Amino acid sequence: MSGPAPATIWHDVECGGYEADLALWEELAVAVDGPILELGCGTGRVALHLARRGHRVIGLDSDPELIAALRERGAGLAVSAVEADGRDFELGEGVGLALAPMQFMQLLPTPAERIACMIAVARHLPPGALLAAALVEGLEVPDDPAPPIPDVREAGGWVYSSLPTAAALGDGEVVLLRLRQTVSPAGELCEEANEIRLSTFPADQLEVEAAAARLRPAGRRTVPATASHVGSLVALLAREEG
Repeated sequence: MSGPAPATIWHDVECGGYEADLALWEELAVAVDGPILELGCGTGRVALHLARRGHRVIGLDSDPELIAALRERGAGLAVSAVEADGRDFELGEGVGLALAPMQFMQLLPTPAERIACMIAVARHLPPGALLAAALVEGLEVPDDPAPPIPDVREAGGWVYSSLPTAAALGDGEVVLLRLRQTVSPAGELCEEANEIRLSTFPADQLEVEAAAARLRPAGRRTVPATASHVGSLVALLAREEG
């Protein structure tokens, strides 16, 4: 049984249709000089959206399959795809704005890792430029949740379905569980469980950690909830002078 690269297709299935945050990234990008950096860019949901609106974008991700997909999809657009670890990278040029959508900072489990990431970002920002990080604060797990709706996509005769099955709160983290199902053109069904762990911490804590990277609080914005996604708080962090 074979099909598209698993990382690529599952990223498209589970993240590709999300649009609630795009208006905010567009707004922040309007006044920016220089390229825009997207951390955890995946296959380019945000990077390609901004590039199609005339911005030069650098997408950074540690997964080579996702970066290869972004390079292919960004052909003809002002998009650079960089395979690198978000906790330690060097772009060779500065950026005017850095974005961390889809709770990227919460995928880093410790303060030390988040600080390392923000130091790497700050090296590329001029004074006053922003890092915008989307966070989910205090996610609650309902006692009697409504039945979830799976994310589904068809590609080349294959059908991919990702069904949220549970969200468990732990000590300083939330564990999101999904059942991934693949149906081949011949009707063969394959299933696998997927688990994502998000660190849970308030924006206040991220702002304190950001001081080690010489980033200061510069306001907060919100991304509204949708029928299938919780809302986000976006912490804005500005590069200090000097």
